[in-house]
Amino acid sequence: MRILVLGIGNLLLSDEAVGVRIVEALERRFTFTPAIDILDGGTSGMELLEAMSGRDHLIVADAVLAGQTPGEVVVLRDDDVPAFLTQKLSPHQLGLADALMALRLLDEFPRRLTLVGVEPQSLTMRIGLTDGVERAMEPALGQVISALEQSGITVTAREVNNAGL
Repeated sequence: MRILVLGIGNLLLSDEAVGVRIVEALERRFTFTPAIDILDGGTSGMELLEAMSGRDHLIVADAVLAGQTPGEVVVLRDDDVPAFLTQKLSPHQLGLADALMALRLLDEFPRRLTLVGVEPQSLTMRIGLTDGVERAMEPALGQVISALEQSGITVTAREVNNAGL
């Protein structure tokens, strides 16, 4: 199974970084059987085309402006994702929508597509998530894990080493 979990976001714009922070937590805290690909996509769009191409399941974590309460987790699947992304949601999302459209035209669109989004509170230039979006990290991470498990991936928590090693 070819699965990619892609975190998108700009670390310099506060809550815009949530997608990247979700994939960082995923890599740090869990192992997967069979192995999956996890990628920090930053603010890239079309540059991610090759990485996204021909996947059995593409899971995207990102900040999304969906008109919800800040910190609200939004989950969209399959054809609902490209339709949702045609709205201008954040500085890089037009690139993601373009990449998904290109994948469809190239007949490389993922068999399954899941977007796990978190409604941002702030997109100001500042490093660090707001408290509300920080609290949304666990539920969003849970949604990513659920999507992986629905694809037949076994997710195992890593041992915590209190010595910091």
